[in-house]
Amino acid sequence: MAALSCNFNPINHESCVKAKTTRLSTSCSMQPSQNNIKVVINGAAKEIGRAAVVAVTKARGMEVAGAVDSYLVGEDVGKVCDMEEALQIPIINDLTMVLGSISQSKDTAVVVDFTDPSTVYDNVKQATAFGMRSVVYVPRIKPDTVAALSGFCEKASMGCLVAPTLSIGSILLQQAAISASFHYNNVEIVESRANARDLPSQDAIQIANNLSNIGQIYNRDDILTDVLARGQVLGEDGVRLHSLVLPGLPASTTVYFSAPGEVYSVKHDITDVRCLMPGLILAIRKVVRLKKPKSSSTSTMRDLASGISLMDCV
Repeated sequence: MAALSCNFNPINHESCVKAKTTRLSTSCSMQPSQNNIKVVINGAAKEIGRAAVVAVTKARGMEVAGAVDSYLVGEDVGKVCDMEEALQIPIINDLTMVLGSISQSKDTAVVVDFTDPSTVYDNVKQATAFGMRSVVYVPRIKPDTVAALSGFCEKASMGCLVAPTLSIGSILLQQAAISASFHYNNVEIVESRANARDLPSQDAIQIANNLSNIGQIYNRDDILTDVLARGQVLGEDGVRLHSLVLPGLPASTTVYFSAPGEVYSVKHDITDVRCLMPGLILAIRKVVRLKKPKSSSTSTMRDLASGISLMDCV
């Protein structure tokens, strides 16, 4: 169990009850544990942020040192997360204030960013300026933003991990799909999400990228068809995607492969944001060892699913 820090984020990421934005200048006074990784959760009032607070608090060798959000400002983040005891860490709406307070301790610190594609670049710049590494998990982040982050962090010699997924199950699905792609010439991806804005999902894009450029052309019989019902083609090698938007369904991704006489499918469902927490804890441990930025596609995040026990992540 990590000790508490008192130096003062296709799943629903919406923030909970809105509170009036204020500025706070106070900080808590409890003595933090030595040698723990200090973790700042940016987007702490979101569903995924609240789950992250609980996961980091329970993880060995790390502790929540700050909580940032524009919602529930001033509320104790432990109480917001329905923890048994308050963490004595109020939610602050000023990232610079939180980073400045934590940087005075000179301890290893990581900022976990669950915010928005439009703010990620500036958030990572601020964290880097204070000597802190970043783990970024923001759906719909643009490749240009990732490239800009990579260039900035490389110049600063500061590690940054941009994760297209934190789900170990998603990584396993991607690995299985890559293996199957060498044996089947027909492949279709079917996914469901609660909101159309999340489509195509990062998972689907990553799977299509993984299956492309390996010397295989898929769905040759109708690769050039313009029938809309056949779905969207992702990449240049004929991988087709079909997306469902049905509130109530879990965030789901299924990859179908076929050959004459057989169909092979792999499926992954996410029913609770807590499934992302083992991957998040591992990403935090990994980024503190990075000196250069990592845009963690499957080749990087594969470590989530191979050679690592889940017990190492708690």
